[in-house]
Amino acid sequence: MIEGGGVSLCLMTPEATPEPIVLMEQHPGDTLVMDLSSIGHLLSRLQAAEPFYLRGQSQGKVIRTPALTLTEARHSGGRFLCCSQYPEALWVLQRRESFRAQLRMGMVVAVTVTDDHGESVKGELRDLSQSGCQVELPLSASGLLARSCSPLTLTYAFPDGTEFSVDAESRHQLTDAEYHLLRVGFEFVDHSAEQSRKIWYFVCEIEREATSYDKEATEDARQSSPLFDPQGAEKSEQQQVGRRDLKHYATPAARRLVKVAAYLNAQLLLLTQGSDIDSRQLSLNADRIIALHEEDRQALLFASRCLSLEPVLVRHGIAVAIHLLDWVGDDLPGDVRKAIVASALVHDLGKALIPQIIYTAPQFEATHREALSEHAALLLQRLKSCQWLSQNVAQTVIKGINERLDGSGYPDRLSGEQINELSKACAIIDVVEAMRRDRPDRPAKTTQEIYRHLLRHPNQFDARWVKRYIDHFTSLPIGSLVQFSSEQLAWIVRLDDDGAPLEVVVTDQAVAPLRGTLKYSVAGDVAERLGKPRREVAVST
Repeated sequence: MIEGGGVSLCLMTPEATPEPIVLMEQHPGDTLVMDLSSIGHLLSRLQAAEPFYLRGQSQGKVIRTPALTLTEARHSGGRFLCCSQYPEALWVLQRRESFRAQLRMGMVVAVTVTDDHGESVKGELRDLSQSGCQVELPLSASGLLARSCSPLTLTYAFPDGTEFSVDAESRHQLTDAEYHLLRVGFEFVDHSAEQSRKIWYFVCEIEREATSYDKEATEDARQSSPLFDPQGAEKSEQQQVGRRDLKHYATPAARRLVKVAAYLNAQLLLLTQGSDIDSRQLSLNADRIIALHEEDRQALLFASRCLSLEPVLVRHGIAVAIHLLDWVGDDLPGDVRKAIVASALVHDLGKALIPQIIYTAPQFEATHREALSEHAALLLQRLKSCQWLSQNVAQTVIKGINERLDGSGYPDRLSGEQINELSKACAIIDVVEAMRRDRPDRPAKTTQEIYRHLLRHPNQFDARWVKRYIDHFTSLPIGSLVQFSSEQLAWIVRLDDDGAPLEVVVTDQAVAPLRGTLKYSVAGDVAERLGKPRREVAVST
């Protein structure tokens, strides 16, 4: 226990917590000499012969002594040195490999999780052991975890500026959709002896910092770890690292959509772990979309463009569901509308169930296309427990959305009149929403470019449905970023009955709409203040 790594003293009372001290000397069979300068608030009790025990680490084990009492106390060189009887035995409490140090509230260690393609997500460390750790992440991290086929790199950033990286593999996940959080257990892999030594040092320092949070101790009696001594303004940047911060979402409707995104994020991860689609949650979130649409359809359409913080599969599913509801849902029975929205929300989640290597392969080959075509069938198998959901509608949306008139689509290579009318509409919305986003082989497209693509391929997309789509959503739909004749950029938030901009939000950045990128709203007199729309600017949303 006199080795490096620290030792703690703890009174024998039930409410007592370990206090860090320094074990100075040991005289076998006789006495222990301790420096108790850091726990002055306990000295009077210890000098009154109140029993205590010592706990520390030695030879890879967590050990403690039997009950001890002080036999002598003296001041020396400004320190308070005390002696106790020598313990007759030491008890092994826990092996070093399994000892887990938990971070208390107020102890913030940022963790960046990075995959082998450089994609990363930030979280917070919740506990640390010699063999692994638990990290709290936003639910949007589920996509990165689901796609990862190789060890991830965890980079810890302590408040004092200390950084440390180690490779690890995800072993278990626990979702909390209500608070938009994901707790992930990682196991360290391929770490060196030097990394192992540092990990144990961090374990000990985390425990030391946790013991300094004793509410009964006076402030000057606490001796915290230097790792948790923040460097000025950096402390505020550490707060709430792993949690979804709603204030970044641009509109109230977007912030309400976050609940739907949280469900889809959690569902995405659960699918990779073998679970079925959560029938109850799917029903609740389909109802949530419909209620938001009935409340304010234009606000909801713009909100679907404000989810760039979410994974692609999540925001794409939400955008397709909202636009499909807005386009074809008005005259349909309520149960059919709900089934359409629910199917559209999850239509792409099956892509998490196919080999992820097809998304990183240098060339998209026939074998990759065959694997991709299986995602709809894999998802439909996980929807069988949703008794309330019409299997007919689910098949039409989830499978039909990828079919093409000329038979070039998948999974069934249907053509012409073999394709359901709803599937034809779904295919158009799916392509529009996909082409609005950047892809490795091409940048995001403007609305006009997307319309031209659809109209130039009547062999794939039903021209009647394309025209209906353009008539419904107009040539500059809600959610378009437009440069006006005044040279100002603004997002279209609302349209009047003639399809002209009625409300816009001005920005000076051609990036997806987040709260920090928007300046002010202009409503009613858009043409007078900004001029005429000159051109649309393509932005990946």
